[in-house]
Amino acid sequence: MLEIFVDGDACPVKNDVYRLALRHGLRVVVVSHGPLRVPEKGRVERVRVKPGFGAADDWIAEHIARDDIAITADIPLADRCLKKGARVLAPSGQLYSEASIGDALATRGLMEDLRAMGEIRGGPAPFSPADRRRFASRLGEIIVALRVGKGSGSGG
Repeated sequence: MLEIFVDGDACPVKNDVYRLALRHGLRVVVVSHGPLRVPEKGRVERVRVKPGFGAADDWIAEHIARDDIAITADIPLADRCLKKGARVLAPSGQLYSEASIGDALATRGLMEDLRAMGEIRGGPAPFSPADRRRFASRLGEIIVALRVGKGSGSGG
């Protein structure tokens, strides 16, 4: 059965995920290091992993299955989930695919190098209402596509 796994510690779209999952009767697993509140309505489970670098990512990558959905801004985790046949959506609404993840990993590596050299400062643009709308729309599309058996692995 289709499940949604949320990389929960800094995810700005958890409430959008809960709302869509409730509408479609889907189970949501929110994985975090710290305590999080999850709604009592619906099928939302919170998994709290021990603190440690990559612990939440490792848990998600171990438990996600083909055609499940991962919600994460973490590009290496996105790559791991794609390799297991899952769909991966960033909170910004960007859908990762086998075709796009290589470029995303390369860009991430380049940006890390430029930051380490002091060439650039700061991070991504602030999360916007347009990002939230794009995310909700894409997540809804993925759920519907997976439910009717068409898949939704393209895009990016």
